[in-house]
Amino acid sequence: MRSTSAATALAVLFSSAALSVVAAGPASAATAVVGTPGGIVADGVHQRVFLGDRTAGTIVAADYSGAVLESVSGVPGVTDLALSDDGSTLYAASPELHEIVALDAATLDVKARYTVATTHGPRHVAFAGGKVWFSYGDQWDGDLGSVDPAVDPASGADPVALAQVPTEGTGSGLWGQALLDTDPLRPGLLAVGETGDSTGTEAVLDVSSGTPVVTAWHDDSYALNDGVGDIDLAAGSDQVLINGTDRHAWANGTLTKAGAYPAGQRADVDRVGNVAQISGTKVAVYRPNATQPVRTFSLGTQGAVEVAWAPDSSRLFALVPSGSGYALKALTQPTLNAPTLTVNAPSTATRAKSLTVTGKISATVPLPAGVQLSVTRTDLESPGGKALAPVTVKADGTYSFTNTPPAGGKVKYTVKYAGDATHTAVTASDTVEVSRNSTSLSLNNNGKLYSYGADVRFTAHLGTTYKNRSVEIWANPYGTDKPNKLIKSGTVNSDGNIAAWVDMTRDTTVTAVFKGDARYKPKTVNVTAYAKVKISTAVSKHYKTAKIGTTTYYWFRKSTDPLLTTTMTYYPGRQQRFDLQVYHQGTWYSADSQYFPLGTAGKSAVTLGAPGEAGIRARMRSVYVNGSSGDSVNSTTYGSWKYLYFSN
Repeated sequence: MRSTSAATALAVLFSSAALSVVAAGPASAATAVVGTPGGIVADGVHQRVFLGDRTAGTIVAADYSGAVLESVSGVPGVTDLALSDDGSTLYAASPELHEIVALDAATLDVKARYTVATTHGPRHVAFAGGKVWFSYGDQWDGDLGSVDPAVDPASGADPVALAQVPTEGTGSGLWGQALLDTDPLRPGLLAVGETGDSTGTEAVLDVSSGTPVVTAWHDDSYALNDGVGDIDLAAGSDQVLINGTDRHAWANGTLTKAGAYPAGQRADVDRVGNVAQISGTKVAVYRPNATQPVRTFSLGTQGAVEVAWAPDSSRLFALVPSGSGYALKALTQPTLNAPTLTVNAPSTATRAKSLTVTGKISATVPLPAGVQLSVTRTDLESPGGKALAPVTVKADGTYSFTNTPPAGGKVKYTVKYAGDATHTAVTASDTVEVSRNSTSLSLNNNGKLYSYGADVRFTAHLGTTYKNRSVEIWANPYGTDKPNKLIKSGTVNSDGNIAAWVDMTRDTTVTAVFKGDARYKPKTVNVTAYAKVKISTAVSKHYKTAKIGTTTYYWFRKSTDPLLTTTMTYYPGRQQRFDLQVYHQGTWYSADSQYFPLGTAGKSAVTLGAPGEAGIRARMRSVYVNGSSGDSVNSTTYGSWKYLYFSN
């Protein structure tokens, strides 16, 4: 025992290493995550889960769904958490500060800080008999201490007491910083598990008087275990659960083997004795002393590292690896067995003809006799689902029913068991493709070529259907810069027709879509119509225009360079092909054909060199060539010839 002055106690209480709430407010969508687990405990009074983060030196409060509510900093190296029996106070062990920190469980505000006079610990904490019990010490010299929250440091008394391990009947005492566990329904008991060596000392202490008294103690080397990594008091029986597997009963001051659950690593026991066991990548839930789990949760490829019950056993909380840390996962209805339900419908069926659906429900915990399953059919006639007659399960768990689907298309049969006092609800479904008739759908103007900017009327014609007489018309211009666009949607007229106008500035795929109905299949048809580009060429530097024969020519002096400016519908990367021909002895001969790029305004200016002699006749034109002019969004288009004459 040690004592301090009131002044010293107050200085400890208000130490400079103050806690501060770093996030507050309503629950966020963010899942609670910690860097290194430093304790987990569920609070039934406030419906909260508290997590210690040893890496960050914080305590995180989450709601029962696992979403962050708030967190508090200033608990460096936090290693364990415990709640008072009334749920009002949260206690945290901080080995780096050598403190037990008391926080308001509702707000995370600091209530008190208790210094532990040790260089190792405190490490583990538990609340029993009205006190906070903690383990401390090094590997070769472990011990037990307590904090009495009822003691006011201002009175001169010290609430912290060290060296609390009973000496009588305990052999060499404790090695290492022992694991601790309590049972809220038996508040005077404290389980102690030694961690300092592989012999694994186990003890149950009665702390109801405030001073630990040995109820049972075992420290014979390897007689019960090969080291303690986890210890739990088993509610409802005089047993401790070691390493999530072995049950050891106590009587007459000793502990003896009393059975085991299938192999696991660590566990938590609820207030009625249900065991949540971490086993590899799963968490298995066992009823007291059972050999088969009532529920099994798969938690990915790595499994959980910590697990804790909600006080009312409505949920389990598991810490699972997530990125570089560990995320809180809420597991619901852990004490209810989860049945398996199958539904098998034929892959195809004929509309208006009877079909048979079969299946089976099974569970590792027997289901009640005469279980009934609800059945729902979802189809195009009943998109919200139509309830069918319930089906009764046979003694072997199988069932079957017949149904005549009134609608074609995908028909889903959903079967559901509502659950009972010992089983969760379960739902399963299967889908059958029910036959439908075919209808006709046509669209005009396929393959037609139009001038640039022509307004073209596309008409779709729909054949016989059941109820749906609606058709959509889509236009998808060539080129990646313009998306497929719905241009008309509506009901066809009495002749089965619906029309839409398209501004033909590019080659365009036009699509008509009938989405089908309960008796007729969907139908889609495509046509492609083509659009020219707009081309014009301006001639300049000539001195007159005049006819030669019946053709109008632009007249140039023999030493003048004609300027020919073409304007063409613009598209990124587009080029015009410049064709030049010369007239000789009654025949036009090609002189040159060359591609020139268009500017962003669609213009391309070409200077034609002067021939230097008179009497020469020439002509030129600009051409857009699909695929060769830099793109393929329009159809090949020829500009008109421009005729040139060179005189003296």
